[in-house]
Amino acid sequence: MSEGGLTHKPLDGVAEYVAALDEICGLAQQSLFIFENDFDSLGFDSEVRYNTLRRFLLSSPFVCLHLLAHDTEPLVRFCPRIMMLLRQFSHVMHIYQTPTNLRHLTAPFAVADSQHFVRRFHFNDTRGIFGQNDPQESILLKSRFEEIWASSHPNASGSVLGL
Repeated sequence: MSEGGLTHKPLDGVAEYVAALDEICGLAQQSLFIFENDFDSLGFDSEVRYNTLRRFLLSSPFVCLHLLAHDTEPLVRFCPRIMMLLRQFSHVMHIYQTPTNLRHLTAPFAVADSQHFVRRFHFNDTRGIFGQNDPQESILLKSRFEEIWASSHPNASGSVLGL
C-alpha cells in the first residue's frame, strides 16, 4: 500500500526480513530502537550492518541506538562487530535485556526516527510488514518499546574488564 509517501510492504521469509532490517538501519537519522528475541541469525554480525550502524552512530552526538532482547547472549557472544560499536559508542548505544515477566512478548519490531518500522507477527514467524513514512504506526511501536525498555535492564557493557 502506498499513499502520500506512506508505504507498507509485506515481508515473507528471513531474507526479506533481514533486508528490511538493513534498510531501516540505513534510514535512521536520529534514533533506532530494535526489539528481538535474541538477535540470532538476523545479520547483526554482518559487515554491511556494522558499517551502516557505525555511519549512523558517527552522524551526530545526539543519535541513539537501543537494542532490546529477551536473551542478549547471542548478540554478546557471536556479534563482535556490535560489541565493538558498543565499546566505541556507549554514550549513545545501549543493549538491554527484558526481565522474565516480559518473556510473553513475542512480536519483534524496529523503529527508526518515529517514521519507519519493521515488525513481525511472532519471533517464530518471518512474515511481517515494513512501513515507511508512517509516523502513526511508528510512534505506537516506539511507545511500546519505551514501556518494555523501562522495565528492562542493561545486560551488555562496552567496557572491557581485565584482571
